[in-house]
Amino acid sequence: MSIPQPVPVSWKDFGKAANDLLGRDYYFQGSSLEVKTKTPSNVAFKVAGSRDAKSDAIAADLEAKWTDKKHGLTVTQAWTTSNILRNLVEVEDQIAKGVKFDLSTSLSPEKGTKTAVLNAALKQPGFHTRASLDVFRGPTFTADAVVGRDNLFLGAEAAYNVTEGNVSRYATAIGYLSHDYSITVHALNNLNTYHASYHQRISDSTEAGAKAVYDTKATHGGVALEVGAKTVLDQSSYLKAKINNTGVLALAYSQALRPGVRATFGLAVDTQKLNDVSPSGPAHKVGVHFVFDS
Repeated sequence: MSIPQPVPVSWKDFGKAANDLLGRDYYFQGSSLEVKTKTPSNVAFKVAGSRDAKSDAIAADLEAKWTDKKHGLTVTQAWTTSNILRNLVEVEDQIAKGVKFDLSTSLSPEKGTKTAVLNAALKQPGFHTRASLDVFRGPTFTADAVVGRDNLFLGAEAAYNVTEGNVSRYATAIGYLSHDYSITVHALNNLNTYHASYHQRISDSTEAGAKAVYDTKATHGGVALEVGAKTVLDQSSYLKAKINNTGVLALAYSQALRPGVRATFGLAVDTQKLNDVSPSGPAHKVGVHFVFDS
């Protein structure tokens, strides 16, 4: 009797472990704040704001999210300081188990621009597929699918421009994902850009990863490399570090100050320009991010 296969990761989550390790928590572009609250009526509010260290520009948004777990319904609405209204309506596991539909829209009253994207997803053992229709851009129909067996996964994506009648984008990927480590290889942008990533959980408190990107159409040529690691210092703090092939070293330290309050500090140093000691200069950058979650 064969063992039932788990549901594979979605196309967008291929290489997620390495991407999160190398991309998240590195706040060195300025200061940012995130406040989360939840009401007894099951409405979650989130206020997020940031100030760019170089331009001093401030951007923020207010988001409200209501969830009805019994009926698989989630409604999210957001309003940004750039006067953009965003809405997301999600319905999951109502038509059939593993089927999800969502409609994402945005409106800019000042510019008169709007977007609407209808998405559908199907998750079954060994198979995960998604499809989306961008109503106002093209319209463009995009579909992706991932099949998996025994930790080996294969995926592909394609976008079709309905108006022009041609395939505007296609990509493929292969990966091996286990509890301890994962390896993924992407061929993106009509097979012109190649991404390879590796992630390993060395122990319960330490993980490491690397990523390589090669663009066949890039004028400078060569491969962009980045390696990083994360270690959990104790129950309330962790430290991350990464460095790329251009010599930029990035550090992130996250500390829980009290229950529901966390601060994350980021630093980026260009090791080829160590004489530039100004933290706000072009070579070195610092930043901080605070989260209040009640």
